[in-house]
Amino acid sequence: MSASVRRAGDAPATSVRTLAILGATGSIGDSTLDVVARHPDRFVVAGLAAHRQWQKLAQLCRRFRPQLAALLDADAARSLERELEADGLPTRVVAGIDGLNAVASLAQADTVLAAIVGAAGLAPTLAAARAGKRILLANKEALVIGGAAFMEAVREGGATLLPIDSEHNAIFQCLPRDYARGHAAAGVRRILLTGSGGPFRKRPLTELAAVTPDEACAHPNWSMGRKISVDSATMMNKGLEVIEAHWLFAVPRERIEVVIHPQSVVHSMVEYVDGSVLAQLGHPDMRTPIAQALAYPDRVESGVGLLDLARQGALSFEPPDFDRFPCLGLAFDALDAGGTAAAVLNAANEIAVAAFLAGDARFTDIAAACGETLARVATQPVRTLDDALAADAEARAFARAWLKLPAAAPVRSGHGTAA
Repeated sequence: MSASVRRAGDAPATSVRTLAILGATGSIGDSTLDVVARHPDRFVVAGLAAHRQWQKLAQLCRRFRPQLAALLDADAARSLERELEADGLPTRVVAGIDGLNAVASLAQADTVLAAIVGAAGLAPTLAAARAGKRILLANKEALVIGGAAFMEAVREGGATLLPIDSEHNAIFQCLPRDYARGHAAAGVRRILLTGSGGPFRKRPLTELAAVTPDEACAHPNWSMGRKISVDSATMMNKGLEVIEAHWLFAVPRERIEVVIHPQSVVHSMVEYVDGSVLAQLGHPDMRTPIAQALAYPDRVESGVGLLDLARQGALSFEPPDFDRFPCLGLAFDALDAGGTAAAVLNAANEIAVAAFLAGDARFTDIAAACGETLARVATQPVRTLDDALAADAEARAFARAWLKLPAAAPVRSGHGTAA
């Protein structure tokens, strides 16, 4: 086994990539399959997995004819199986967390897109790492919750890791071609993560408590799922990206900064000690980073239009307002605290965002619940992944109680939600 994380450039590119997609019915899955469909000579779909949207997954199975399909929800999986049998499709259907893990470790797939939203994506992403897959990582929680344990699984499994969050993919593109984990600090002064500031960058603070879910999900630049759209509005997504960047690029907290960039054209930057700042620019469309990671080290057409900078006009930047975006500050606090703190913060955020989207909490309750949970749930060392998952469960229970939500129904498999 390799003693370090392999990067895609360590081996020659294969002519055809065979894919397993975790989160196939979500927005990242949609964008990935759009790119895949443009290059049938380069990409083949072997496995698809999702949470419970069996009708949409059935449509995808008809179109891409994977060998294996999985749904976390067992009832939905049975409905999918009946539908595919009626169509005469040979796709085998599996269910539960074991089903997701089976898709993630499918022998026929060399590449796994990890795009299941929330803590539910952790187990199958770990399965892909242990199976030595080429992982296109969109699931923040694998690193936010798993941190060192996930990176150790990547090393031990000899997996390849490519980020497809637009910010981390931009950083990856701005680092030296021979970048390897542990060497990022050589010549790098700072990593600058850009964020748009979301839909409430200029909204008076006194009005934020009355914000509706539809307003919070109306991102000015990006088209995303509802959960991540709310995270963008609170800037929790940027905070989680700070934690993720720490693990992905082996950069200490003091070398990671956030910059507000309302136009979402510069996706992130790397500043070097000689004064050079390298940036990756493009339209705010996830197909660009997805296509880059799918084809790396090659390039393929993504379906995204060309960027006309003259027509774009001015690009502006400003420091983040931590009073307006307290969730961003909480993420830095969690990274400083170490141990289970990031898992606690992420769990509280999932509960609070779900409550807000359901109409059971105010927008401002999200940051309040996260701050109270982070302060009240004790931080423990993370010796194994079970330590992080135990903290996740404790934080969820505390956040639910603080928000005065009814007790959660028993969870049959996994955590959180999946697209």
